[in-house]
Order: sequence, then structure tokens, then C-alpha cells
Amino acid sequence: MRHALAKSHVALVFGSEKTGLSNDDLSHCHWLLHIPARDEHLSMNLGQAVAVTLYELSRESKTLPVAKDDPPAAAAELERITALLVEALETSGYATAATLAATEEKARRMVRRMDLSGRDADVLLGMLRQVLWKLRVAGRDTRS
Repeated sequence: MRHALAKSHVALVFGSEKTGLSNDDLSHCHWLLHIPARDEHLSMNLGQAVAVTLYELSRESKTLPVAKDDPPAAAAELERITALLVEALETSGYATAATLAATEEKARRMVRRMDLSGRDADVLLGMLRQVLWKLRVAGRDTRS
């Protein structure tokens, strides 16, 4: 996470005290943070969570490493990777109509955790396009 904070735009997303964040909201996050609490007080209010998070970030910001020459992949690139991955999983038969939403959510979370650089994202997009093209060609051949 430190690398992403060094030269990128970062958003901290907090859910409501009553319901938290939805699974869909969480699937768009690169990292999830858990603040440990005592058994007697399993949760904290929003203000407390924000204060603890900002305090911890301010403590670590002094030790952030210099960012690499290759900046992290943009959110739009990560969405394209997710879309192609889900399409390939659907085309291959891994994801069905019944499992598609859950598969997409899991794929999005996984892609976000990869902490891809812009160059790595481009390479992965090329790989997924090739796999998808081969799956489509193979699908056409079996129908012929």
C-alpha cells in the first residue's frame, strides 16, 4: 500500500456505522483495512475509525519509499482487466449465469489486490485478449 500512496491519488472509503460497505463497494477497493478491537467492543463508530486510520497513515507517511518509474495501473485499466477476465471465465464455462455476479466480484477483488503497475496491466490485458480470442476461435470450430 505504501507504494500506491507515494505518487497516486488515493481514496479512503468508509461505510455507514449501521451497514458498513456493500460487497459491491468492497469489490472495487484495492485494499481492505481491519482495525482490531477488544471483544467487549467489537466495533467502533465512524469518527473513531477515521481517526485511527488517519493517525496510522500519518505515522507511516514519513517512511514512504520513492515510487518506481512505472506508476501503478489506473482504476480504468483494472476494470478492463476485470471485464476481460470475467468474459474469458464466462466463455470458458467457468462462470455460469448463476455464478456470474459472484465470480465478477471475486475477480475484481483479486485484480485489485495484485497491485499492478501500468506496464504489467498492459501485459495482462494483452494476455487476456489472446486467451479470449483463442476461446472464441475454439468455440467457432466446435460449432462448425
